[in-house]
Amino acid sequence: SQSITHSIIAATFRAALLSFRPPPASIMDDDNEESPYIKLISAENCEIFLSRRIALQVETMRVMLEGNFRESEEGVIRFPDMSASALEKVVKYLHYKYRYVDSNARIPEFSIDPEESLELLVAASYLNC
Repeated sequence: SQSITHSIIAATFRAALLSFRPPPASIMDDDNEESPYIKLISAENCEIFLSRRIALQVETMRVMLEGNFRESEEGVIRFPDMSASALEKVVKYLHYKYRYVDSNARIPEFSIDPEESLELLVAASYLNC
């Protein structure tokens, strides 16, 4: 029963994150004077840098970075309810997804450990990706 629950949560997380698409070309213009990286800060104040181009593919991050929010001015997004390990796994997945988004080849599986499943599902839901 626990392995079935893990499989369902892992599949739901993968499906949710697989649904994000690149933003329109106008958002991705290289004429942008902003830093090419943003800083993500976890609940434990762990800092992880992420390409702005990749961050803009995630709806919640895109809204924060493009709106009239502190995040758009500072290039820093704080996740006070997300652990460093979950945030790191999300960033790894975003890189994985970015790499394979237009691939016609067989995409390798993105592994998720059972103990990470629930926290990653919550993260995917919050990020709306």
